[in-house]
Amino acid sequence: EAWDITVGSRNIIVAVLDTGIRYTHQELSNQMWINEDEVPGNGLDDDNDGFVDNIYGADLSYNDGDPMDLQGHGTHVAGTIGAAAGDGHPHVGVAWEVQLMAVKVMTDFGFGFTPALIAGIEFATLNGAHVINMSIGGYGYSQSAYDALAAAADAGIIISASSGNDGKDNDPSPHYPSDYDLENIISVGATDRNDVIADFSNYGRMSVDLTAPGVDIYSCWIAADDDYATESGTSMAAPHVA
Repeated sequence: EAWDITVGSRNIIVAVLDTGIRYTHQELSNQMWINEDEVPGNGLDDDNDGFVDNIYGADLSYNDGDPMDLQGHGTHVAGTIGAAAGDGHPHVGVAWEVQLMAVKVMTDFGFGFTPALIAGIEFATLNGAHVINMSIGGYGYSQSAYDALAAAADAGIIISASSGNDGKDNDPSPHYPSDYDLENIISVGATDRNDVIADFSNYGRMSVDLTAPGVDIYSCWIAADDDYATESGTSMAAPHVA
């Protein structure tokens, strides 16, 4: 029913703050945001943003211009958001007409550190993202991260953030970034195919805004350009909302 209203727009940029994106994947290669101020492959930082040849986004975790995903999580998330439609391949994203910006803020081992996260938020904001998906989080408050997300709010950016996978109530023990008190952040829990909240999903009457599908979600993976995998988590729910 939603697709009768919209399938997304090429004018909308969704930044995926994650482990990167396998931008060569058959479902994603035509969906990527392109940095038109950078000349591909010339070894120069043409747009003076601190990254050389950063065509599809940037890698803030390793501080280079190549946001290729070697872990899988970000590619799976990206596929849910915007995998291509009508191409004979076995997957389609929720909003397949959007542009996907790869903002790598996690290491190749799936770990994340606050400075990279903040730099990723700032990169997405400066480069015109309309929506940021953040299928990441923990329980440590960062004023600097809050400030970066507040600046994103001032720029009109909507944040879809996973609520966490510990099966706990976020009201007494907030999970971040999903629980920063900013009106542009949507905190997303996970449900199964029967619309029942998943056992692992964090919840919260005041802190979690809504739930979305997050159990046994099929999407893109990284072993090859035609690789797919089924994953579960609030990480899989947030991109449905994004």
